[in-house]
Amino acid sequence: MKNTKTGFSMKGYNDFFKPTDPDGIPKDENIRKLEIGKLIAFKNHPFKLYEGERLNDMVESVRANGVIMPIIVRPLDNGIYEILSGHNRVEAAKTVGLETISAVICEDLSDDDALLIVTETNLMQRSFSDLTHSERAAAVAIHHRANKNQGKRTDLINEIENLLKNNGNISNNAESETSAQFVQKLDARDKTAQNYGLNRGTISRYLRLYENLSLKYTDLLDSGEIPFIAAVELSYMSKTDQDDLNDILRSNPELKVDIKKAELLRKYSEDKELTVKMMEDILAGISVKKNKKKARASLAVQSLKIGGKILSKYFTAEDTPAEIEAELINALEYYRTHKNASETNQGE
Repeated sequence: MKNTKTGFSMKGYNDFFKPTDPDGIPKDENIRKLEIGKLIAFKNHPFKLYEGERLNDMVESVRANGVIMPIIVRPLDNGIYEILSGHNRVEAAKTVGLETISAVICEDLSDDDALLIVTETNLMQRSFSDLTHSERAAAVAIHHRANKNQGKRTDLINEIENLLKNNGNISNNAESETSAQFVQKLDARDKTAQNYGLNRGTISRYLRLYENLSLKYTDLLDSGEIPFIAAVELSYMSKTDQDDLNDILRSNPELKVDIKKAELLRKYSEDKELTVKMMEDILAGISVKKNKKKARASLAVQSLKIGGKILSKYFTAEDTPAEIEAELINALEYYRTHKNASETNQGE
């Protein structure tokens, strides 16, 4: 099936089971036997690989039956292929000692298209509820981006669905049926919410986490050490404050973040008042008082206006506002520098 909008060919599920030649290679131009040593994982893969019993079950299945469903890859340079779907199958194949694996090869994919295939194929094989919070955030964000680009991305999602459809029966009008589902006048966020059975608020929170929460918090979020809503609150903190807070949490595992503490951390960070000491006190449950002197100074600065009579003493009508502002800043910096130097000399 040729997708003219996405610019690559991807065969349907039934095509995986065409007859093979004497060497076991599928007779299909898009499916080939690839050396496992020439496969690399997708960069920044957003999903965790199987572990424990789940991985063991897959290994035993591959040992007994081989890899039944081909993986999906895209070609890179020097004969290397990047895995888009099938990371766990490849790991299981390596474990049992297989040297080759059947793969569907997708040509001419953009990075966004490749990432969408990674996400959609993963979700078609796993329940959304099985994912960790960071995996859900990635899935929601990528699907949301796809819905914002609905013409091209809808067709690509349709190709992926056909590829992994369990019954293998692909209707001739599948593309038109899938496109019809997107005719409703919903924005991208509503479409994403509809797809995952989540409300719009939850979708917004996952988008917020994906776009604004430091990756340093991924394991704390996924392990439950930081509650989901608390993590959303932390995502509103500045990057510097997030980094400082992470350092504190790593150095003091007894300190925990709950929703109320996260709300306080966010508030002081947004007010640009948060210090490392305040973070430690908040996490320890010690009451933190707002710096009233700083608050008064901030209010005074915001309300201050310099009259035209004063400015006209130093500037002409030809000076632009930007030039006036720049000169005022230089003058104040010069004044402050020499004032501090003078006070230091007097103290000596």
